[in-house]
Amino acid sequence: MTIAQLVYGGNVRARELAIAAQVSPDATAVALLEGIASGTELTESSQLSVIRIAPGCPCCTGNLTMQVTLNRLLRNPPDKLFLSLADASHRESVKSFLQQKQYCGRLELGPDLDCG
Repeated sequence: MTIAQLVYGGNVRARELAIAAQVSPDATAVALLEGIASGTELTESSQLSVIRIAPGCPCCTGNLTMQVTLNRLLRNPPDKLFLSLADASHRESVKSFLQQKQYCGRLELGPDLDCG
């Protein structure tokens, strides 16, 4: 089962540094990032894949994009999924989305990373 963590608050750099600090050499991880890179702190490696989705709230305007991306990456599930949100105001909606029936048994919500 993949552990999903929401990463929010601060700026892009703070969120990406927080994710980088959580990547374990003993596990596979995917960072699903909202928005365009600006001075990225994350580097792809054998332990970490980085996927960027179009800017916009993933539970509202980006719902379909997030759903398709999640479904694809869960074909070969990583140990950890970091979902970075540019705006934390919809955090609860994103959590609700991740707990939908289609993700039960595939995703487990881990603790949030607040970078604010």
